[in-house]
Order: sequence, then structure tokens, then C-alpha cells
Amino acid sequence: MVDKNKLRHASVIRNTKETSINLNITVDGSGKSDICCPLGFWSHMLSLFSFFGRFDIVLKATGDVYVDDHHLVEDMGICFGQAFNKALGDRKGITRFGFIVIPMDETLIQVSLDISGRPFLGFSIPVIRNKSGYSDIENLQEFMRGFANHSGITLHLRLFSGENTHHICEATFKGLGLALRQAIKVEHKGTSSTKGVID
Repeated sequence: MVDKNKLRHASVIRNTKETSINLNITVDGSGKSDICCPLGFWSHMLSLFSFFGRFDIVLKATGDVYVDDHHLVEDMGICFGQAFNKALGDRKGITRFGFIVIPMDETLIQVSLDISGRPFLGFSIPVIRNKSGYSDIENLQEFMRGFANHSGITLHLRLFSGENTHHICEATFKGLGLALRQAIKVEHKGTSSTKGVID
């Protein structure tokens, strides 16, 4: 069990010519979120991630959304990855692995992850475009790539069925929260590796 006096917490600030992000996260939280971001859809996705992962999140994010969503979504993924990497510290006693298959209406998504110290993203979700040629799936992939690369997590995402991109993104963020919630649970005092170290 996590000592309530030693809740795992991290803060990340990222300022570039494209974005400005201030993120605070407590991974041993209750699922409360305070998200201030000009991208309503992605704010919704992150609030779902917070709720189902039971992570407390305070996020202030701005960026050049007059160009498109890409830079801000990608940089938020980077910041969330950095925050998890910091908050988990030495990873002592964590379950390490998380796995879930989650439905949402016609959509069925699998999320599998290993807090391994070896970043990798397996993204088996095809790009589905709307009539204007836009796809939320491209930005979903950018967020998840930034998250995996900066958290040191091996992350595999697979779509079994689905047509609605909102449903696909929503199931993915819910699934990521649930799988991480499994993986970061502290079960013992040792290290979840036969090597004696997670790297």
C-alpha cells in the first residue's frame, strides 16, 4: 500500500515557441481534474483519463491552436509522460504490468503496458478520416508516442473494432487510465524484475 503521507506526485512545466504547459499530477489520487486547455475534445479525453486512473490532475495548457491541434496535443503527451516518470520514482514494489480490453458501443480497444524503463509505442489503430480529411486518430497517436517516450513505458494499443473516432479515442484514454492504475499499484517492497532493477 502507498503511504498516504508519501503520495506520488510530480510537476512539469514546458514552455516552447509553440506551447506553454503547466501540469501537476498525483497518481495516488481520487480522479479529480482541473483542466484548462483550449482544445475541448482533448480536455474531455484527459478528464476521462484522470477519472478512470484515479489520478488527480491540474493542467493549464495553451498553444498555437490557430495552426492546428497537433503541437499542443503532442506536447501534452510529452508532459504527462515526464510527470509519470517523475511521480513513480524508483518504481519499488509496483505491479509493473497493466492490461485491459475496454468496450465503448461499437468500439473495442486493448491497452497493454509495461512500466519497463524501455519506451515503445505499438499503435495498431488505423487512421480514420472524416469528410474534410481530418482525423483525431493522428493526434491520438502523437499524444501516446510522447507519453510512452517520456514515461519509459512500453505501451501497446490495438483496435479490435470501431468506426467512430470519438469512441475510439475515448476508449483508449479510459483504457490507459485503467491499465496504469493496475500497473502502478504498490504490492510489495521489492522490484518487479528478475534483474533487480527496472530499466
